[in-house]
Amino acid sequence: MADMKKANSSLAKIREQIDKVDQEIIKLLNKRAELAIDVAAIKRKADLKFHSPEREREVIEKVSSTNKGPFPNDALKFIFREIISASLSLEEPLRVAYLGPEGTFTHLAALRHFGSSAKCLPVQSIRSVFDAVESCKADYGLVPIENSNEGVVSYTLDMFMDNELKISAEVLLEVTHNLLSQSGELKKVKKIYSHPQAVAQCKRWIETNLPGVPVLEATSTARAAELTAKHADSAAIASELSARLYDLKFVEKRIEDNKHNMTRFLVISKEFPKKSRKDKTSIMFSLQHKPGSLYDALNPFEKSGINLTKIESRPSRRKAWEYIFFVDLEGHIDDEKVRKAIEKVKKSCLFLKHLGSYPSHEKPKNE
Repeated sequence: MADMKKANSSLAKIREQIDKVDQEIIKLLNKRAELAIDVAAIKRKADLKFHSPEREREVIEKVSSTNKGPFPNDALKFIFREIISASLSLEEPLRVAYLGPEGTFTHLAALRHFGSSAKCLPVQSIRSVFDAVESCKADYGLVPIENSNEGVVSYTLDMFMDNELKISAEVLLEVTHNLLSQSGELKKVKKIYSHPQAVAQCKRWIETNLPGVPVLEATSTARAAELTAKHADSAAIASELSARLYDLKFVEKRIEDNKHNMTRFLVISKEFPKKSRKDKTSIMFSLQHKPGSLYDALNPFEKSGINLTKIESRPSRRKAWEYIFFVDLEGHIDDEKVRKAIEKVKKSCLFLKHLGSYPSHEKPKNE
């Protein structure tokens, strides 16, 4: 009994210290917000761009590099992303167009990259994302470009052919599927809603745990969650974000058959950022239809020691048997060896277009 009293007394003292620290954090956050408002006022008066992704990246890199623990760095980066997002929203929240509806993995990727205080604008197509940014209805757009299981999103590549928007960032998101319902009880599930792609990625789990239960097609995983919120005997295969948006419970988490399913998204805007410590450059080009043309075009990269991380080809849609090549390479266009190599590549091409240079996504340890 004496040990318990002593422990309770010690806990009370430590909790009192925690409460004081929490109050100090609140004061400092508000002080930081006031300074952010001052910065916004100066930018507005000087007609400067209010959002600086370079400064944002610098802040997050600085706090993580100076963190001595025990607070984990990945959590610290997430917290500061939210602090910056909230500070921006006090003056002018970022407007981010994404392929909707709400609750999709694209929506989740937008929140991960821009923070929950950004104004996320769901639109009905990838083309509409590009149009929203081009018409200044959105500051940024976010579109899927490839999935580790399903491959490249061809329509996104096609949009870059006729559009002058730049890639300003990339986001890698682990795709995890969850079975959601109103009750959270497996025995009450009489039908399943989801997008065909999500169903295919969870086929083995469904056959093992819900054999014979009908699976109904939905236009998206978010739409599946919306339908499940209206039918007590149904379940949806959807994201964790959908569970929050539609007030659903988890029947089972992570039911995907492949636990290493990643989707890559591109952030598009009217300009690309300055150099960071680790960048990626994307280009597209077309070649004459003759033997060795692709080898000749890519040879300058090999000679310059530049690593190509991706190459895709698409029909040009302008001429039969003419192809457009999309290439990702390590480095920034402002790097001398990258710039010179691209200039040499251009000499072998019918045309070459720089799509953007941007920071390579660093995968957090807990993703």
